[in-house]
This record gives sequence, structure tokens and C-alpha cells, in this order.
Amino acid sequence: MTARAREVARRRHRPIFWWLDYLAYPAMAGVAFVVLALGVVTWLPALAAAGRALDGWRTNGDTSVLTGTFRAFRRYARVLMPHAVVSTLALALLAIDVIFLSGRSGPVALALFMICLGLVLVLLIYHVALAVVAATRPDESVGEWIRGALWFAFGSVTRGTALLGAIVAAPICSLPIPLGPLLFSATAPVLVGLLVLDRTNPQ
Repeated sequence: MTARAREVARRRHRPIFWWLDYLAYPAMAGVAFVVLALGVVTWLPALAAAGRALDGWRTNGDTSVLTGTFRAFRRYARVLMPHAVVSTLALALLAIDVIFLSGRSGPVALALFMICLGLVLVLLIYHVALAVVAATRPDESVGEWIRGALWFAFGSVTRGTALLGAIVAAPICSLPIPLGPLLFSATAPVLVGLLVLDRTNPQ
């Protein structure tokens, strides 16, 4: 165990520091994520990079989460950008459909609205899982990340529900914090995913 890891372990035995850590470091990763995601299609590699930095803090005590996210981004952008472009287009189309159908009435419109909304949530769960898997297995290929993300997100009701709960709760629970939804809506679900993955043993 490194000196930083020992310091993290020591702080976790002191509740006030533990809670401060779990607010400060996801917020730092959130700042980096927001900056990197300004490229619109760069949000997916930015999310994986934030996950990588948070995983380094959790496992090795590396507190350079802000700069760590920027350092990790280059590698993830190189391999995830094609996936990010397709995902951005898919989410944009579904968002347009949801907005359009929300102003329509009738059973058919309601059914289509619920289907599109469900697909949006499924894609959000999948992409959080993809960021978690890519963060913890940086040396694997994109194909292995995708297979791992599908297994992680949808291979267990418990895991999928935990990810969905984090996605929905993060922006709501962070409302009392200034800029909270902006900083935590992406990084908090990834952090939850990392914690869930710790307790998961793939078959």
C-alpha cells in the first residue's frame, strides 16, 4: 500500500474527512468533465477519464483527480470518439422525440413517449457502465469494454437499478450545492458504479 493509499484509508476512519473526500474529488472530476465535454461529442471519453481519475483516488490514494482526468482524456478520446459520435446522435434523436411526444396527447403518443424515455434511460445506464468498465480496465479494447459494460449494466437487476438510481438522484440530491447538478450529475453515477463494481464478481 502506498503512502497516499494509507492516508486515504486513515481518513476514511474519520467520518468528517470521509464525507469531504466524497464531495471534493467527484466535484474536481466534475469540473474537468464539464470542460472536456464542451466539445459535445467528447462527453463519453471525458466520462471515462473522470472515472479513471476517481478510480485512481479510491484505489491508490491519488488525489490529483482534476489533472488526472485531463491526462486520461487523451487516451480515451483516441479510442472512444467513434462510439461517442454514434451515442451522441442516438441520444439527441431520442431527446428530440421525447420533447416532441411530450406535447402530444392520446394513447399512441403516450406509448411512444414512454418507449423513447425508457430508451434514453437504458442508454444512460449503459454509458455510465461503459465509463466504469473503461476506467477500471484501461488496457482492454473498446470491444471488451462494451461487452463488460453490457454485462455490468444489464446482467443484474441490482446493478442496473443502482446505476439508474444514481443517474436520477445525482442532479436532484446535488441541488443544494452551488453548481451541484453541473458538477455531480456525471461523476456521482460513475463513482457509484465503481463502488458497485468493487462488490461484483464476474462469472
